[in-house]
Amino acid sequence: MDEEEALARLVALAGTSAAGAAGAAGTADAALLRAVVEEASELGARRALARLGLADEAARDDIGDLRQLLGAWRDAKKSVWAAVVDWAVRGALALVVVGLAVKLGLPGLLK
Repeated sequence: MDEEEALARLVALAGTSAAGAAGAAGTADAALLRAVVEEASELGARRALARLGLADEAARDDIGDLRQLLGAWRDAKKSVWAAVVDWAVRGALALVVVGLAVKLGLPGLLK
């Protein structure tokens, strides 16, 4: 029996149970309702994964690979920003040194 069939039987059982109980809410009704919700959510999750193309056995490996790729992308992005900041600081310090050299008259000493 597949999940859709199991869900249909649970819903039918819940319908007959609700009609026979005539408003009496017991532990059996709560357990039946819980079973219906669990089966429906499981079926919905499987359908969603199938629509995304993640219903096969290789999906776990694919998700692992995607997480590694995303981690590598984040590391590379962090490294690029660190390099940009590093070069900007070096350039600013070089400008300060050149400015001090001009201010102190060091280019005149080179003549």
